Amino acid sequence: MEEKKIGLASVVATGVGLVVASSCLLTLGIGAGSIGTPFIITMVIACLVNIFTLLSIAELNALMPNLTGGLAQFSLACVGPFVTIICMVGGYILCNSLAGSVEGAVFGNAFAEMFAEYGIPAWVFTVILIAFLVITNLNGVDVFVKVQDFVAYALILSLVAMGVLGALGIGTGEIVEQPEALATDFGSVTSLCGAAFFLFVGGEYVVPLNKNCKNAKRDIPLGMVISMLIILGMQTFLTLGFKNYTNWEDLAGSTTPQMLYGQALLGPLGRYWMLVITLLAAISSVNTILGSLAYILMGMSKIGLLPEFFQKTNKKGAPYIGIFLEMAIFVVLNVTGLSSADSISYMISVLAVLWLISYIVSNFNVILLRRRLPDAPRNFKTPLGYTVPILGILGSAYMIYSIDPSWEVKLSLYKVVLITLVVLGIYAFIWVKTRVKRPLFKPYAIKEVMAMENELYLSYHSSKGRVK
Repeated sequence: MEEKKIGLASVVATGVGLVVASSCLLTLGIGAGSIGTPFIITMVIACLVNIFTLLSIAELNALMPNLTGGLAQFSLACVGPFVTIICMVGGYILCNSLAGSVEGAVFGNAFAEMFAEYGIPAWVFTVILIAFLVITNLNGVDVFVKVQDFVAYALILSLVAMGVLGALGIGTGEIVEQPEALATDFGSVTSLCGAAFFLFVGGEYVVPLNKNCKNAKRDIPLGMVISMLIILGMQTFLTLGFKNYTNWEDLAGSTTPQMLYGQALLGPLGRYWMLVITLLAAISSVNTILGSLAYILMGMSKIGLLPEFFQKTNKKGAPYIGIFLEMAIFVVLNVTGLSSADSISYMISVLAVLWLISYIVSNFNVILLRRRLPDAPRNFKTPLGYTVPILGILGSAYMIYSIDPSWEVKLSLYKVVLITLVVLGIYAFIWVKTRVKRPLFKPYAIKEVMAMENELYLSYHSSKGRVK
């Protein structure tokens, strides 16, 4: 039977799915509460930088399509196995494992508050959510996409509605008289670019769906860009709504700014509506992480950067080892309470820096392949020569620089990132030398990377003792 293909709408839903999360709503409230409506300018800058990177990733995908490992395989063909392992494990597996745990905790805490009279621990609700999403992902891409489509579009429509009501000042609550801007100078606006990065990160998660698209040439790059623009529009309306209905000071100091806004906008109805939105955001992001990371782990296994058991699939074609691994991480972090620790925002900042480093590498990959293979066929190519990847590199570097306004906190973050990179570097060195048995920094030929999708490739090299 021919596998059912997905369209642009599903690509956009997946792109929005991971990006719009409960933690993003928190970041939006803090950012807007800090400088007022000029935070919209900050978001535009962050959105543009992310779009530059996504266009670079789309070009890499056009040159090497249908790779389940996505960025891992692209980097392997550009900078070799050592850097690839560091970027992918640090910038994706660690970051998203923690992000999924946080979103699960937000879901559990919200339900525990709603049913407080029963005294059920928050992690019980989290485990129920994770179990449900594991079942949907184990049933293959088609079911994953159906869940993602429904949740993502319900989330989009709800956030747009709440944002438009607030921006137009037609809510049932009382309009707040306050200045639109708390700061307008360049330094204040751009100093929050690192925080605004959280609002748009993750659009590249549509890449593993390339082989399932009806028109991947159009839908992958277009879907990623549309996802970013939709999110920017939603967040712009919400920021304008914040201005009309919530005090900036209260917004910046709240741990649940979206609930504060909902109550101020529509009273109890708005509060419960925002509660539903928060739950949809958690479901959407956790579902996307479970589905996409499992395929990325499979792809990294195919190219010898992770153990081959990640390639195992069930009857529905779902990479169940990766799905169960992520499930275990989410459950352990929530049951032990680590995902709700006070330091979680600090750790997310650390992992965001790692993610930005992987974005810099992705843009650098485009430049390398343009120089090495200028005439290779690409059904999508970023416009204006090297401009887009260079802007992506510079923008990502600046967001690392502006990850926190405080130099004390910033230097502390950099120290933790450096230690993490050293640990990952040791692992990468040992794995490449003992298992991959290839030069650390020598790129693989693109034709070899493409051949890695065939299961016979790993079988052959395993028999030679190179990859196990």
